[in-house]
Parts: sequence; C-alpha cells; structure tokens
Amino acid sequence: MKKRLLMAAMLLALAGSAFAQLPPWKWWRRPEIVSQLALTEDQQNRLDAIFRAAAGDLIDLRAEVEKANIVLRGELDQPQLNRANIHRIAAHLSEARGRLFERELSMLVDMRAVLSDQQWNRMRAELERLREEPRQQQMLPRRRR
Repeated sequence: MKKRLLMAAMLLALAGSAFAQLPPWKWWRRPEIVSQLALTEDQQNRLDAIFRAAAGDLIDLRAEVEKANIVLRGELDQPQLNRANIHRIAAHLSEARGRLFERELSMLVDMRAVLSDQQWNRMRAELERLREEPRQQQMLPRRRR
C-alpha cells in the first residue's frame, strides 16, 4: 500500500507536462523503483547527469511561467481591462509554457534513451495502473454511515 501511495503521489505531481511520462524527483534512486526496473548503477549515474544538465534550465523556465502567470492575474484584476495587454501577456505565457514543455520533453527523451524497452514498458504499465486505481475507486458504491 505504501508503494502505491508513493507512486500515486509521484504521478500526480507531474500531471500535465512532458515529464508526466515519468515519476518526479530522482525516481531512479528510489529503492522500490530501482528494484522494479532492475536499474543498473551506470543507468542511475547517467540519469543523474541528465537531471543535473536540465535542472537549471527547468528552474528558470518554471520561474518564467510563474512570473507570467502573476503578471496576467494582475492585469486581469485591473478595474479597466486592457485587452491588448492581456493578449500580449497571454502570448508571452503561452511561449514560456512552450519552452518549458520543450525542455521537459528533451529531458524525457534523454532519460528514455537510458532505459531498455523492457524497463520503459514496465514503468509505463505501472504508471497506467496507478492512474486507473483512483478511477476504479470512484466507481465503487459508497457505504452509508
């Protein structure tokens, strides 16, 4: 049960991004994932290097998205809406999200290249199973108290 909760939390943390195809954080160092996927030390070291290479960019790109969100919210809170400004800010936000997505995708592709097809498929199957569990729980009839 503990493993399932951990994997579910990791999955939810990344929903909606290119990186959503993988669990978050340094998943390749978590003993249960290392065991499940039979990751080698070399694979873990290569995944560390990919993560380190991308981390600075991802921090900066996420900050850019957050700043653009704040600016947009501020503009929308103005008593007099300036549609041109709103559209300009929204375009900047969209571009920032696109750059973040591209960097996340690049890191995902690099990480995927480290895994064997069998490891990748095993991880994808487990993530899909974890995605389905909450849906199945919602479909169960609730007991009255």
